[in-house]
Amino acid sequence: MTGAAVTMLATAGWLDGIGRSLREGFFMFWETLWPLVLGFGLSGAVQAFVSHDTMQDKLGRLRPSSVARASGYGMVSSSCSYAATAMAKSLFVKGTDFVAATVFMFASTNLVIELGVVLVVLMGWQFAASEFVGGVIMIILLSLAGGLWLRGRVVIEARQRLTNENGHDHHQHGLLEERELQHEPWRTRLRSKGGWADAATYTMADLTMLRKELVIGYVVAGFLATLVPVHFWNVVFLHGHGFWTILENVAVGPFVAIASFVCSIGNVPLAAALWKGGISFGGVVAFIFADLITLPLLLIYRRYYGTNLTLRMLAIFWAVMSLAGLATEGIFRVTGLVPATRPTQVAPAHFSWNYTTYLNIAFLVLFALLYRAYRDRERWGGGRGYALDPVCGMQVETAHAPAMAVHGGQRYFFCSDRCRERFEKEPRRSTAAGT
Repeated sequence: MTGAAVTMLATAGWLDGIGRSLREGFFMFWETLWPLVLGFGLSGAVQAFVSHDTMQDKLGRLRPSSVARASGYGMVSSSCSYAATAMAKSLFVKGTDFVAATVFMFASTNLVIELGVVLVVLMGWQFAASEFVGGVIMIILLSLAGGLWLRGRVVIEARQRLTNENGHDHHQHGLLEERELQHEPWRTRLRSKGGWADAATYTMADLTMLRKELVIGYVVAGFLATLVPVHFWNVVFLHGHGFWTILENVAVGPFVAIASFVCSIGNVPLAAALWKGGISFGGVVAFIFADLITLPLLLIYRRYYGTNLTLRMLAIFWAVMSLAGLATEGIFRVTGLVPATRPTQVAPAHFSWNYTTYLNIAFLVLFALLYRAYRDRERWGGGRGYALDPVCGMQVETAHAPAMAVHGGQRYFFCSDRCRERFEKEPRRSTAAGT
């Protein structure tokens, strides 16, 4: 066989592998399309009808009641890890205890509606249940560990650092004006077209914010499920050593998340691929929890809080994520809820007329209605007190936007400093109007 023939065969093999991987990733997305629309739709509605002022008024010193409130408010907030990080920073600057703000951040990404719905469809109800059981355990552990080690001078210095930065922020200008645009009571908003237009806008904005995460998650998961051989996972994750296997898996799972660069719901298809590859039940839970220690977020923490506090956060976050995964596996094994078998494939190989297809069609119609309400939000009376982040498209309350910039005589509001910095580098690439 000639060299050219060998090259052609190798190229054909690679192209076939890429094609199979992309097909696997697409059908993972197809299986979870209706849950994504449902989850983001519910999340958008909750965000539109819950005032952020209430959050700030209720969160203060670290105590059981403030931890419970932070968890509840986090559950009804956006699932985007970057937005949750920015909101936690904003709460911290405005006086919230650092640990309570961190609990809010954990709940925002691990206890939200859309995450549970996608887990049920793609991996099974046991994983959705484990996410909420483990999430509660993780928040308890975080509150205890944070009360001991996320304290003292390093936290005081971080607050002073952020306060000094915000003291010169143009966002302070006009803040009283924006606060006059506060929401009506939620019962009134439930009966108004404007309230539902804002809910639709939250839904579309969150999808826009997370679109890259979702695409990367499904594509990478397709490659992991199709091209990575089982013996590779056997090297990364121990097998057949009883308790030591579980302990190693929950310890290593978060480090895989750090390297994956994928956070929030984009982690779920990766988790499905890891579960198929052989990682333990608790290891999957710890991996999903670790969406808040991906490398980009660690760099953001360092910019917000400084190197010393970031290193403490990394160590404590990794420890509580791993321990929560370990405890969750123990609880589910004792109760017999750990799945006895693993899937031979994560997603179907072809289209078929089944309940998934019918639900996808129905929810695509719902998505079209939400999109129409989003496009016509001003005509419906929505958008009052809100702005769209010109970089990522996320909807933010102008009175509580974590960052703001002025360009061309207009004020632009952002969900995070990361988006503001990107805007200031290339303001002409703005995708949404300022105010």
